[in-house]
Amino acid sequence: MTASALTRPGERDRLSVKLGEIDWRLVGLLALIAGTGAAMLYSIAGGQWQPWAADHLIRFGLLLIAMLVLAMVHPKWWFHGAYPLYGFVLFLVLLIELTPLGYTAGGARNWLNLGFIRIQPAEFMKLGLVLALARWYHAHTAKEARWSWKLIFPIAMIGVPSIVVAAQPDLGSAMVIALTGGAVMFIAGLSWKVIAAGAAAAVAFVPPFVMFGMHEYQRNRVLTFLDPTQDPSGTGYNIIQSKIALGSGGLLGRGYGLGSQSQLEFLPERETDFIFSTLAEEFGFVGSFTLLACYLAVIIISLRIASLSHSHFGRIAAAGMISFFAIFVLINGAMVMGMAPVVGVPMPLLSYGGSSMMTVMIGFGLIMSTRVHRYAELPKGQGLF
Repeated sequence: MTASALTRPGERDRLSVKLGEIDWRLVGLLALIAGTGAAMLYSIAGGQWQPWAADHLIRFGLLLIAMLVLAMVHPKWWFHGAYPLYGFVLFLVLLIELTPLGYTAGGARNWLNLGFIRIQPAEFMKLGLVLALARWYHAHTAKEARWSWKLIFPIAMIGVPSIVVAAQPDLGSAMVIALTGGAVMFIAGLSWKVIAAGAAAAVAFVPPFVMFGMHEYQRNRVLTFLDPTQDPSGTGYNIIQSKIALGSGGLLGRGYGLGSQSQLEFLPERETDFIFSTLAEEFGFVGSFTLLACYLAVIIISLRIASLSHSHFGRIAAAGMISFFAIFVLINGAMVMGMAPVVGVPMPLLSYGGSSMMTVMIGFGLIMSTRVHRYAELPKGQGLF
């Protein structure tokens, strides 16, 4: 469909035209990754659809429909809902800390128990943060984005939820929130001098934070990452077993359903955090490389979509959404290879988990909306600050 057809009155809002503007390559790649996840979940359950594979496929199917519906939503609604969504999700994050509704799982009080459902607000904070930052930058000049006292507002938007989530303590989610916010500031044009100064400050801050700001079990994870053999049957067990699984896969893998580390349950959390290790053991280097190539293709296509948007909000929001997707892939990949501490970050669409998949698919709904409505213009000067 040409640009002229999309800009003719009465045609650009037709559902058939909008559906034709969906990037079906991207949809196919997302389905391929989620399908691979379901196949691995089927394998580690001993050739059974329950308890993971069937739920994984059903969730993805429903969320894929939701993604396509969100793609039809005009960017102006994302734009106007940005600040309210950020405020609402931040309220939910604070609700965990301030009320008995907070629920502890896996050593972190990061779930909100509403009785009929449990949700993890930190997952949705990534969406709210990207949208809020995109709206803020839409209303400000490139010079202000590069360096200005006004940057205190986006820094506060990033810092408040990061600190609250880290205190729960959910270091993995806090890290993803902070890195996602930093990526958006970089995309928006933050000065390289400020980036260099921030990186230096972060490096200087890490040692005292590890020694005095972390809980003991978190500090042990970091120290174990540096030398897993210090406690091979305790805190170092996860990383050691993950490395064994990765190495035993070789070039072509041990075969589907034949991974000893996962099938014999030596590999911990093989359905969530360490599912990539399971895939590497059964399909080897070739399978792992193919999956990572699919992730890279998703990232490149999404960045291309972001660059085509005529509105600054659309460009920043779409690029921000794919940033946290890429951060998920990088952190989980580094974690299972022993190149980063184990912080509980899933491999997107591959790992089992409802909140993570929902966040990712809503993000791709916005990316698709940016493509479908890439010629849409949004007015400037509508920032709160």
